[in-house]
Amino acid sequence: MRGPLVVKRAFSEPLLLLAAFGSILLATTTLVALTMYASSIAEAGVRRTMETASYRQTAATVSAPVTAETFPVYDRAVRAEFGRAYTQPPAITTSLRSDSYTMPGQEDRELPELLRFGSYDGLDRQARLVSGTWPRPGDEPVQVAISLSAASATGFEVGREFTTTGRLDPRPVKVRVTGVFQLNDPFGERWAGEQLLSRGVERGDFTTYGPLMVARETFVARFATSVNATWTAVPDLRTLTPERLRPLAGAIAQVGPRLKEGGCPSCVAASHLPEMLTQLDTASLVARSTMLIPVLQLLLLAAYALMLTARLLADHRRMEVALLRSRGAGTARLAALAGGEALLVALPCAVVAPFLGPPLLALVNLLPWIRSSGVRLAPAADAGTFLVSFGVAAASAVLLVLPALAGARRTYVEEQSARGRGGGRGLIERAGADLALLVVAGLAIWQLQRYGAPVTATAAGGLGIDPLIVSGPALALLTGGMLGLRLVPRVSRLAERLTSKRPTLAPALGAWQVSRRPLKYAGPALLLTMAIAIGIVSLATAATWRTSQLDQARHQVGADLRLSGPSDGPELGALGRGTAFAALPGVTAAAPGFRGQTDVSGENALLLALDADRLAELFHLRPDLSAQPVEELSRALSGDRATALDLPGRPLKLTLRAEVSTDLPLRLVLSDGLGVWRDVSLGVLRPGANQVDVDLRALAGRSGAITYPVSLLGLVAGAPEGAPKSAAELKVTGVSADGHDVRVPALSMSVTRAAAAPFVRRPEQPGPMPVVLTADLAASLKLSVGQVGRASIDRRVMPIKVVGVVETMPTTAAGQMAVLADWETMQTHELAAAQLPRPATEWWLAAADTSAAAAALKGHPEWDATALDQRELAASLRDDPLASGLQGALILGFLAALVFAALGFLVNAAVAARERTAEFAILRALGVSSRQMFGMLAMEQAFVVGLSLVAGTGLAVVVGVLVVPHIVLTGQAAAVTPGVLLDLPWAATGLMLALVAGVLFAIIAGLARNLRRQGHGLREEQ
Repeated sequence: MRGPLVVKRAFSEPLLLLAAFGSILLATTTLVALTMYASSIAEAGVRRTMETASYRQTAATVSAPVTAETFPVYDRAVRAEFGRAYTQPPAITTSLRSDSYTMPGQEDRELPELLRFGSYDGLDRQARLVSGTWPRPGDEPVQVAISLSAASATGFEVGREFTTTGRLDPRPVKVRVTGVFQLNDPFGERWAGEQLLSRGVERGDFTTYGPLMVARETFVARFATSVNATWTAVPDLRTLTPERLRPLAGAIAQVGPRLKEGGCPSCVAASHLPEMLTQLDTASLVARSTMLIPVLQLLLLAAYALMLTARLLADHRRMEVALLRSRGAGTARLAALAGGEALLVALPCAVVAPFLGPPLLALVNLLPWIRSSGVRLAPAADAGTFLVSFGVAAASAVLLVLPALAGARRTYVEEQSARGRGGGRGLIERAGADLALLVVAGLAIWQLQRYGAPVTATAAGGLGIDPLIVSGPALALLTGGMLGLRLVPRVSRLAERLTSKRPTLAPALGAWQVSRRPLKYAGPALLLTMAIAIGIVSLATAATWRTSQLDQARHQVGADLRLSGPSDGPELGALGRGTAFAALPGVTAAAPGFRGQTDVSGENALLLALDADRLAELFHLRPDLSAQPVEELSRALSGDRATALDLPGRPLKLTLRAEVSTDLPLRLVLSDGLGVWRDVSLGVLRPGANQVDVDLRALAGRSGAITYPVSLLGLVAGAPEGAPKSAAELKVTGVSADGHDVRVPALSMSVTRAAAAPFVRRPEQPGPMPVVLTADLAASLKLSVGQVGRASIDRRVMPIKVVGVVETMPTTAAGQMAVLADWETMQTHELAAAQLPRPATEWWLAAADTSAAAAALKGHPEWDATALDQRELAASLRDDPLASGLQGALILGFLAALVFAALGFLVNAAVAARERTAEFAILRALGVSSRQMFGMLAMEQAFVVGLSLVAGTGLAVVVGVLVVPHIVLTGQAAAVTPGVLLDLPWAATGLMLALVAGVLFAIIAGLARNLRRQGHGLREEQ
């Protein structure tokens, strides 16, 4: 009879059992979905990172000097080690470069031009033939293929035959050119270490052309005379799982040591992949740990909601249990009944939940940040999900049984005497458990703020999830809600005093009811408070994360679009790059800049120089990072600037005439209309009259154009050659542009060491250079805003004036010191110190929409410019599954929390109303109207709702301030720069609170309507 009795007993209370079933099903389904989600996001993040990783990040190289005898041995060993390190064999290429050979016909020159031979496996897959055929192995003449750029520079054509001799190997080599090729991506990362192959020519002390590419067999047989060989392994890591990250990183890191132990002592292995995999493993672990935060919040909320339902069920059966006890039922019998009833509810949930998880995650796929990242969550139920489901269901069954067991020892008389008795303080409050929990939660949040993530080092030296830290936010929400329960009796008594003075009956009765039995209302109030707090914290975390991604992109780029690359090049020269960049579609402002590491009074800092006049348009500095706005910094940064002498018209040729008393090296400093400073060598002037021509067109490059006017700034003279006893005298006698004389002020100087003379002299030396410093650098220099001091910049002591201090400088990494100066002012100080101007290493551009400019840049790889696009970077940060994964988990937890709250409130209100049917009938018999009954019920529940909304909002703000900035991390699990600012979306929060209040009051209205329908029958029955 036990089985049927359990079933009959369960169905005797359909409302409460249905609520328990709903709570358990919601808890198991949501937690199973969150478990699937965390695993899927980690795998998707690893897969996405591997799919988008660059060649430089994934390639591993081994280099060693080889000869014809050692190459086959080393080749087998390297390929074997690479095959051992990777689970799947990687694509391995071998690159070989010969010693230098003399250009044909230049054997007798002291400094001849040189050639190099080379070999590259699979070159035919990385390049296309322009003419001819690929070389084949064989004896002389050696067949070679040459790049199009090298063929243009050397004049070699298909069919050309010549003989060359080596600088170290005197044996002549007869060569025949069989093909000319063009690399598919000459500026790609694959060729970063192959400058000669990608450009065709290298200029230094010697000019070298090539390489002349031959078959590998030919190279080994003819040119392998202790030359360098490089093996490059490029794996396919698209199927890599999070569990394989650290083992693979360790295996790759051991390639070099194993090769040395195996007989290749000169082998040198290098790869960025182990570092990347280790960092990715940490990021994956941190991502999963942060997704445990909403899981634990939901666990606490589900547990409390279920305990609330269980308590209601136990209270409703108190007299029934007491009667069973009086008729001989023992504790074991009652426990068996309660356990069977709990399992009857929990087991179906455990079976169904794993199959409901995937459809729930299909809805998560519709979230914008999940959809934009390209991640598609399609997990299937496996053993792990069933284990989670049955574990949650079992724990729920235990929670459902505990209140029944707690009251199983009371007799019928004890239950009768206990009915109607209520206390103002609960057991937890009387024991001070909420205060003890506050200490634990405070410790957990302190550790979270200290370590910056829920991951800490383990005793074994690895990384692991810290249970105390990861539970901190959930404990804080629970503690805050429990402390809020202390307000229920006090606020209810205050409400009773206020309503008792009013003539209306319903509010006074409602407030009196709450103050008489505050603990009856504390349970649903705590449930609602925690649910509201979880919802607002989830909204705040999502909004803060989105804002942080934009802040990070703005900080890392510094402008709308920032271009970096060589300051001078064959296609775009120093005076041609700015013209091309400023003409990009959509660009509204452009300025040259210098950005590089420098020594500032012994501190390693970043020196950033930008045009102060355009700072407000270009420079993105978050307002909270500086006490002064960017506009104020722009005005303060502009210091003493050199006066330029503008050349009339649009000259292409400049001629300078000067007289010197002895040999004197001289350089001309000029600028264009965009403010680019450039020094031009005038060579060594000889004693007497000199005339030097400067081709301005060459300064713009092959396809570049100059932005006029061109201005003359000064002359920089080196130390006189031969160290004369007296100073070298220099006098400029004339300047002409395109053959037309230009009026210049008299310019002369005496030179004993490096010196400079401006074309337009100033009455005095430039004053202190205005600078903006980071806070840590200002503290190191012991300078504050407005102070003037001396600092050593690049080991040259100069006066500076601090006009601003920022917490962190745009474009810098976390904790990096930096100094910002005006471009023109800095160049003026360089010229005054007889230093050459700093090159424009970067271009900062402003554009409302950078997509057109970025697309145009991609169409010109020959410009050799690397673009950092703020919009593109922000989108990339937002679409990173590991970084954005927490948002989906928060949304799942947030929606489940609201459903838990609504379900708990509905059940509690319905049961409370049903238990008081007799009371309501008596009131109706005494003449209380339906409107007054509804008012009394509304007053009671409005107290719970109002207190919960206010307490939940306040608790969310406190937890948000303490927790949210520390769980928003980068996709690499690093601290965010600039620091995270809490973003509370008050509009969305207000809308959510209004919707929740509307749903809850709709529940109250439905209950009141039901009571009114039953009122007449109840009155007659009573």
